[in-house]
Amino acid sequence: MVAAAAGVNRRFVFDFAGVVFNWQPLALLQQVMPSRATDEASAHHWAGEIFQGYTGDWADFDRGTVEPDALVARIAARTGLGAPEVQAVVDAVPLALRPVPDTVALLRRLHQPARPMFYLSNMPASYADHLERCNPFLAQFEDGVISARVQLIKPEPAIFELAARRFGVAPAELVFFDDVPANVVAAQAAGWQAFVFINAAQCERDIRQAGLWPADGD
Repeated sequence: MVAAAAGVNRRFVFDFAGVVFNWQPLALLQQVMPSRATDEASAHHWAGEIFQGYTGDWADFDRGTVEPDALVARIAARTGLGAPEVQAVVDAVPLALRPVPDTVALLRRLHQPARPMFYLSNMPASYADHLERCNPFLAQFEDGVISARVQLIKPEPAIFELAARRFGVAPAELVFFDDVPANVVAAQAAGWQAFVFINAAQCERDIRQAGLWPADGD
């Protein structure tokens, strides 16, 4: 990435799961479905069956076009799992999304009233409601876009266009961090600066190396 031009006031945008919040689906399934996800290999199998790489049924859930009861029925019918098993997974996901302390600390260091931050996440509305209700630090974000609330999902170009309009910021002034490379590529195609998020330390290095660290934030 090239360094930011002098005087350009970049705005940071963060994904939620895997960036701001810890997301470990294999560990979740081993906890919630111990008789099926008995080890990492079987947990990986069931993660593929249930989440489908966040395509298919789960993508519709993220998009807000299928309700939880219908999602459970669809996954149970497709996988052969019992509906109570699937329901337990669906219910456990928001509780498993715990803040990543290093990312939260980074957000606090980046937060400036004159330089608002935003979020952009693929997530069902009920999960986002839970996170917003239970995590006061999210008040540091000026605004955000949740996929289910707008019925668009990353990496579709339309969600990046909508987000830029909603934030009132030109695409070239938005700097996005997401743990999914395809979403980063889509953001770049939409005119945003974007980086694959690995951890908070790498994120800070990317910001500094690109010349984007707030001048009064050191």
